[in-house]
This record gives sequence, structure tokens and C-alpha cells, in this order.
Amino acid sequence: MQELAAPAAAAEPSSVGPRCRLCGAALTATFVDLGMSPLCERFLTATQLDDMEPFYPLHVRICPSCLLVQLPAYVAPDEIFREYAYFSSYSDSWVEHARRFADEMTELLGLGRDSRVVEVASNDGYLLQHFVARGIPVLGVDPALNVADAARARGVPTVTEFFGEEVARQLVADGGPADLIVANNVYAHVPDLNDVTAGLRVLLAGGGTISLEFPHLLRLVEGNQFDTIYHEHFSYFTLATASRALARGGLRVIDVQELATHGGSLRVLAAHEDDERPTSEAVAGLLDREASAGFDTVAGHAGFADRVAATKRDLLRFLIDARAAGRTVAGYGAPGKANTLLNYCGIGPDLVSFTVDRNPYKHGRFTPGMHIPIRPPEALDDARPDIVVILPWNLRAEIGAQLAPLQARGTRLVVPIPTVEELA
Repeated sequence: MQELAAPAAAAEPSSVGPRCRLCGAALTATFVDLGMSPLCERFLTATQLDDMEPFYPLHVRICPSCLLVQLPAYVAPDEIFREYAYFSSYSDSWVEHARRFADEMTELLGLGRDSRVVEVASNDGYLLQHFVARGIPVLGVDPALNVADAARARGVPTVTEFFGEEVARQLVADGGPADLIVANNVYAHVPDLNDVTAGLRVLLAGGGTISLEFPHLLRLVEGNQFDTIYHEHFSYFTLATASRALARGGLRVIDVQELATHGGSLRVLAAHEDDERPTSEAVAGLLDREASAGFDTVAGHAGFADRVAATKRDLLRFLIDARAAGRTVAGYGAPGKANTLLNYCGIGPDLVSFTVDRNPYKHGRFTPGMHIPIRPPEALDDARPDIVVILPWNLRAEIGAQLAPLQARGTRLVVPIPTVEELA
């Protein structure tokens, strides 16, 4: 009670402001400010539309000391991840990406029946199922109760916990260390970065390998991919900042690959800092490219916010002109990134009448904030809109192929990022 009453203690957080989750420095520089936005995966039922909906800042900072670009933890992970609307298996291209990864890692690392593969943020078993099919022992770790049930139904044993050092120690005690730890699109999703890194080190077997995949900040900026900024994404990495984060936990980057997934991602392979494997030439090459692009200074990150604002104006102009001309507009997809785009731009049902999604969980619900109705994909065949905006633009080829019959009947297919573009 005395601590709660002490005025000095109460005043300190506001005067200090947010601190870097990696090195602890004060976050005084802005990378981009997208205003206020609701949680991107909180899809509403019809009975929730009149309820108060919380909005949180999407004010992204850059650390002046270690250069980590980050969103302060405005929202506790429990509020985001315990029931999760994203199921990886609804993207055919992502499941195929996972299958190829399993093939490559099995061959590269010589994995077999005596190995152990653990995936952090394993979702619905989309990836580990491919190791199970090879008879390789696996374990998934994911805090979302609903997607963990889907994983178990695929034969993927799953622990429903938030991963960190304490959980890692328990996993080692229960089943031993892991020869391969997979953490696809999770390293950017954790507010306590140092705890998760420590957990990776604890869980990793001697001579073992960690594979991390995350969107590459260099590609985010080059591709104007501001919609990948939302409350689930706490950190936005270059190879340099990811290397610093891993090094603080006693881990070392040994290789890196540039991927096309999610608009441009990195696959970083890491090992214990005393691992004898050499560091690949690709690591030094990419670090040099990042520095040449200006990402080794705070000033080198400038200019992104202006391009984001220009994209907002162009997209709104396109949609307003289309509706003024009497054209009907629908969306395809209801991914988390779409909700940053919709809320930042102020796009509601007056501009995009409805959107569709393959995930049955979202059918009959509404997008957070803007409340655009979400329907099954068949609704596009019934409505035959003049324009369909492909909201998961990173899957433009996959979705464009799915919508080819609709396009052949005259519907225009449009992607909003990096600029408004019609698919041929």
C-alpha cells in the first residue's frame, strides 16, 4: 500500500517513457506513428458490435542505442494470444513452405527417429505435421488453446504455454533438449525478448540448430509494408538487430536466407555461441547491405512515415472514386495486417461492403474497428463485385489464381500495398 501511495514512484514511468526491450535505453525516436488501432485478431460477433472496443497506440519507436525498431507492449500477450483467429493451415502456400522447410532441415541436420524437433508458436501443427510424417519426435508450444486443439487433432503433441526460460527448463526436464528449434514468425511477437532468447538457449541441445523466420525490416521499408505493423508484432528486425538480440542470450547467427514469404522475410539459423560451425558468407553480405541502406543509424530509418501517409491518400482516393462511380467493392481475406490498413485509412463498409475469408472461425464476424462483415469465399460468386481488394497482398499470386474465374467475368483484382495496383 505504501508503494501505491508514493507520488515519486507513480510519476516515474511517465517521465521516463518506454524503454528498449533489448538494451533498456529510453525510446525517444519515432519510426512511424499509425495512430490508434484495435487488436488485429479480435474479430467481433454481431452481438459485440455495440460494445466498447479498446484501441491502443500503434506508435513504433527506434532505439537510439541498439537500433531495434519496436512497438512498446501496450497490450499484454494474454489478451492477444490465448484465443487466436489465425490458423496457418488455411494458406496452401504457407503449408507448402513448411513442407519444403521440413525436407531441407531433415537433410541438412540429419534428423531421424532419435532427434527432437520443438516448434515455438506451433499454431495448428501446419509445420510439425511434416516431421511427424517422417517419424521424427516433435513437440509444439503455443499459448492459444483453440489452435493447439487443432494441432493435437493432426497428431502434433502441443503444450499450451507462453515460451520463455522457465518453460524451456521444464521442457528439457520432461523430454530433453531439442536438436532443432523452429520459431517461425514468433521472435517478433514477444515483448520479453531477452527471456525468450534465454529459453531458446536452454532448450537447444549442444550442436543443435535454431531456425527463426521473421519479416525483414529492410523489405518492410522498401515495400512500404506498414500494414505488417500491429499489436502482435512487438519488434521489427534487421539481421543486425536480430544478431544482437541472440548474442545477448549466448547464441550466434551461423547462416541467413532471404525469403519471399510475408513480403520479404529472413530465415536465420543460430547455434550456441561456442558452436564450432563457421558463419556463412551470407551473414556478412547481408549485414553490409543493411548498413549501406542506412540501417546502421537512426537517421537512416527516416522517410518511411511520409510514404505511408501518401499510400493512405492514394488508396482512399481510389476507393472513393470507385464508389462515386457506382462500382461495388469487396475484399478478399481478413488477415491481421488488413486491420491495420483498414483502421489507419478509415476504410469501413461504406467503401468495402464485405470481405471473405477461408477460415470458418471468421465467418459471420466483423473486422475489428471498422466492422466490415466477413463471409465465406462463395459470397464473391454470388455478389460479383466490380472490384475485389486483395487484403493479404503477400499471397497475391495464390489468391489471384483462386479468383481467376471471377476476374474472367470482369471483376478487377486490386492489391493496396506497396501502392494501389490492378492485377493483370
